Amino acid sequence: MNPETEGILEALREARRLLLITVRDITDEQLTERSTVSELTLGGILNHLTRAERVWTHVLTDGTGRTPDGMWDMDQYKAPDGAAVATSVTAYEEAARATDEAAAKALPDAEVPLPPAPWEPGVVRHWQTRKILLHLLQETAQHAGHADIVRESVDGANSTARRG
Repeated sequence: MNPETEGILEALREARRLLLITVRDITDEQLTERSTVSELTLGGILNHLTRAERVWTHVLTDGTGRTPDGMWDMDQYKAPDGAAVATSVTAYEEAARATDEAAAKALPDAEVPLPPAPWEPGVVRHWQTRKILLHLLQETAQHAGHADIVRESVDGANSTARRG
């Protein structure tokens, strides 16, 4: 793997680690508890980021520009019925590993066709591998911050204090 990709993945792994600190020691009930004015729950955030890892890994490896299943499904922001912490975390970790493996094989400058966006029908955009990984990093970091606020509202736990 080239140093640039390794550096981006290192930052992405850190953002993932912070997200997982946020959900550490919560119950299955807390996973789906709505604790702020937002509809986001810890389970919904974890589900969305698991889907994001899978979707972007598919885009990166498929190379056709076809829309992966569920890419635009707004229910990805909700925890699935019967969601459990252990299975949600395992699914996220497996999706993250698949992303890392795909990224390690990809060239940073490779042009990857993106699926058409519903708001731009017929427009085909291309992103380089690095931009896909940076997008995933940005998405993970943003939602890890959301998760921290939701968690603190659930039980007062603060991810920054729990980093050790």
